Formats: sequence, structure tokens, C-alpha cells
Amino acid sequence: MDRSETAQIQQKLESTISQIGPMVVAFSGGVDSSLLAVAAHQVLGDEMIAVTANSASLATGELEQCEQLAADWSLPWQAVTTDEMTDERYVANNTDRCFWCKSALMDQLEPIATGRAATVTLGVNVDDLGDHRPGQTAAAERGAQFPLVNAGLTKSDVRSLAKTMGLPIWDRPAMPCLSSRLPYGTEVSLPLLSRIDRAESVLRSLGFDDVRVRHYGDTARIEVPSNRMGQAIEVAQLVVEKVSAVGYKYVTLDLAGLRSGNLNDGHVADSPVAVGHATNGSSQ
Repeated sequence: MDRSETAQIQQKLESTISQIGPMVVAFSGGVDSSLLAVAAHQVLGDEMIAVTANSASLATGELEQCEQLAADWSLPWQAVTTDEMTDERYVANNTDRCFWCKSALMDQLEPIATGRAATVTLGVNVDDLGDHRPGQTAAAERGAQFPLVNAGLTKSDVRSLAKTMGLPIWDRPAMPCLSSRLPYGTEVSLPLLSRIDRAESVLRSLGFDDVRVRHYGDTARIEVPSNRMGQAIEVAQLVVEKVSAVGYKYVTLDLAGLRSGNLNDGHVADSPVAVGHATNGSSQ
């Protein structure tokens, strides 16, 4: 994308933000919400605020990351605590789980928006519209808007513009909530979320920043990008040791590679290729 195209995209986004006016940005620290928050601050100044949900399904360090980014960019910021874990419809983890999660988020964001005469906005881009994302429906039904979509920005546009604007997270991998690692029908619980979080943390400590640990009972199915597969195999013994230490009996590597949101299309590997079997692991 050349400079003139980037300038046009930025102008469209700024115009969209200006038309919406004062806003509360749901801020996860990912590239989409970061671009939206920074652009909104440039256009609206203190008539915007970035708000991060402190949730049980938030990976370790993410809340602190959001706070630091907001400080680095001089954004008005606050954290709120959501209570989706008290909603049996969320805990049941059916295909509408994200609807109830976003409803819990809107419960926290709406009073802030009302107090500021503002609109709740989410960092949804055009490419997100093609996936199964009932959370978007929940937010839209309650009046939230999606400025990146309104301005016609794709994920590629978002990353290009974020890079041009000097945002260091422009190429940061997506960090969906930990509950997305559970196959639909597996109930969400704090112990399971903690186990997944610890498993992914140790993998990131080994240099795998873009990683998913899909939870299947006593099996951890690891997904890394296809171009990192060889590196994962090279350290297979260490991966098995560290992931089994958090409570998994079997540690497997998905040879299809990382596919964000792949549980949405019902894809489940019947016979994941094992990296190793931890004889001293426990399933629960």
C-alpha cells in the first residue's frame, strides 16, 4: 500500500470517528482496537476513553499491556471487571458463548458511555464480518458501532495504517479470549482457563508468540503458524515437559498449523499428531 492510499484510509477513518463523536472504545490492546483508540484520541481528544475488560478469560499480562499502551499513547483509560462467569449461558459454552460475553461487556461499557454522552465502539474490521461472531450481534443490538467497518478497513488496511502511524503493535498476533480454546460444549471454568493460560505462557516463553493451546480433556492440541512448525518439533521434548507440567497428559501438535477461529467451523482433529506423551501428567 503506497503513501497516498494509506492517507486516504486514515482520512476515511478520521471522518467516520468525527461523525460518531464522543466514544468509549473497547480496548483489548490488539491492533484493531489500538488503531481505533489512537485515531479516536487524535480526532476527539479527551472526548474518548479506552476501556479494557478485566475478565477471567483474559490471558496473563494482557490487562497490564493495555494499561501500559494507554500510558504510552496518553490515552484516557480505565479497566472494568466483567462477570460473564456468573452467566450459565456463557459457562455452557454453546455456539452463542460470545453473545453472552459481549453482553456482559456492554453491561459495563454502557453506563460509562451514558455518563459521557458517548457511543460504545469496537475494533471490528471488515474481514471479521465473515466469521461466526455472535458477540458483534450482541454489541450492535445494544447500539455499539464499528468505525473500522464503517470506514471500510480490512485487517490488512488496519495493520498498514497502524504501522504508518508508528504503533509498535501493528504486527502483533491476535489474542482472542482463552475461552475460545475450548470446543463448544465443554463448560468454561476457571481451572480450565488457568491451565490453558499457563500452557500458552510457557510456549510464549519458548519464543512462540502466535500460539493456541486447544483443550481436549487431558490432551493439549498446540497450534503454531506453519512456518514455525519445524521449530516446534525441534524443541518437542521441552514443549512436552513444560505443557504436561501444567496438567496435560498428552501434548500434540496440529500439523495443519494455526487457524484462528477454527473451532467455529466445527473442525476438530480426530487424531492429532502427537509431539509426545507425558507419563507423569494428570488430566484434571
